[in-house]
Amino acid sequence: MKNYWKILYNGIVPGNPVFVLLLGMCATLGTTSSAYNGLMMGIATAVVLVCSNIVISAIKSLVPDKVRIPAFIVVIASFVTILQLVVNAWMPALNASLGIFIPLIVVNCILLGRAEAFASKNGVTASFFDGLGSGIGFTFALVLLGASRELLGTGKIFGATIFPEDYGMLLFVLAPGAFIALGYLIAIVNKIRKTC
Repeated sequence: MKNYWKILYNGIVPGNPVFVLLLGMCATLGTTSSAYNGLMMGIATAVVLVCSNIVISAIKSLVPDKVRIPAFIVVIASFVTILQLVVNAWMPALNASLGIFIPLIVVNCILLGRAEAFASKNGVTASFFDGLGSGIGFTFALVLLGASRELLGTGKIFGATIFPEDYGMLLFVLAPGAFIALGYLIAIVNKIRKTC
């Protein structure tokens, strides 16, 4: 059990997909105009990551090496399709907010990377913890980036007013602000990692 916690921790801190590995940048930069959008995109990706890791680990001995990657993509795409249908049916506002980024989870390199590097080589339980750890790490990064952009751009976090919107900087709500905020967050995370 101790080894599972190490696998879980690895995806959150030392192997964080966004701050350390710099994976999934399309979703990271495109959906984090607010903390809520970052949270929902992170949860959606984490659910697909955990489910696809479990299935890929379970079927790894049945899939020939020649079609391994296409098979993994089909598994990931199946879960993304289910997720998109659920979000479209029960959360239309979220579907409108995240838009094209929900179907683009299929090509998020975090999912295929974890499937190839971990789930295809380890058992179901370990793959579950790997997917959960990477999903939590990705969600944490998106929420942190979204919260910082929302705070600096509008003076709010999760819609709660911290300071008047008149003092916000529109730049941080727009695309260039995503790059600036992400760069500073990566620098801060690297500084903390070096001192620990």
